[in-house]
Amino acid sequence: MAIHNLRVVSERATPLLQVDGVSLEYRTPERIVRATHRVSFDVHAGDRFVLLGPSGCGKSTLLKAVAGFVPPSEGEIRLEGRRVLQPGPDRIVVFQEFDQLPPWQTVAQNVMFPLRQARKLSRAEARELALDSLHKVGLAGFADAYPHTLSGGMKQRVAIARALAMRPKVLLMDEPFAALDALTRRRMQEELLALWDDAAFTLLFVTHSIEEALVVGSRILLLSPHPGRVRAELNSHQFSLASQGGAEFQAAAQRIHTLLFDEPAAEAAPRARSAAGR
Repeated sequence: MAIHNLRVVSERATPLLQVDGVSLEYRTPERIVRATHRVSFDVHAGDRFVLLGPSGCGKSTLLKAVAGFVPPSEGEIRLEGRRVLQPGPDRIVVFQEFDQLPPWQTVAQNVMFPLRQARKLSRAEARELALDSLHKVGLAGFADAYPHTLSGGMKQRVAIARALAMRPKVLLMDEPFAALDALTRRRMQEELLALWDDAAFTLLFVTHSIEEALVVGSRILLLSPHPGRVRAELNSHQFSLASQGGAEFQAAAQRIHTLLFDEPAAEAAPRARSAAGR
């Protein structure tokens, strides 16, 4: 089947987030390693934008750079036209780890804490917002429970509620469902999409799963193996959880696999010439 619906996304005006020619590096005891090389992309308000690529392509490092934790060695990141120089409450991260909730605080207190610290809300205002967010993720009945009594999936739902309660301009999610079992992962994907339908927040989501990228994302940026370079940017808004198993969905997944892992001719040719000369 022809993959006519996988196409390069056309430009739209006024991006919310701009990543412009960003290279990221980190230092090891032996050398400086380049994680990404001159990566550029735009995220618009209301996008579910997915960074997809194999392990080691720099997608999580890119997310941390957008969050303000990692400074680019080249290029810049702009949010609403202003350069990102440090972390801020306009960009909230949900990590993969379950144990990102302080165990001495109840579920409600975990959600309330950043509201009181960053947004300077009163205790009553923070609790009202916290309970509203917990209701949206189906955990209002666990507001006074402690994290150690929750399952891994429930802890992730608390982390999502805490992030959404802050009303960030961009919600950043770093492989948040990767450690969950298959059934819980599917349920979390359903809940995330339902939350997006309700609030239409802007999402930047990292995954190494092609199927998850197609389900969660409305747009997908494909990154090459280390160091991460842009391979393609594709539309995927036509797919949903109900699409899985269908011929069009499977053909799209195979096309993305080919784009990610088949060596482009432009890169392969110099290597072939070099091999011929040996």
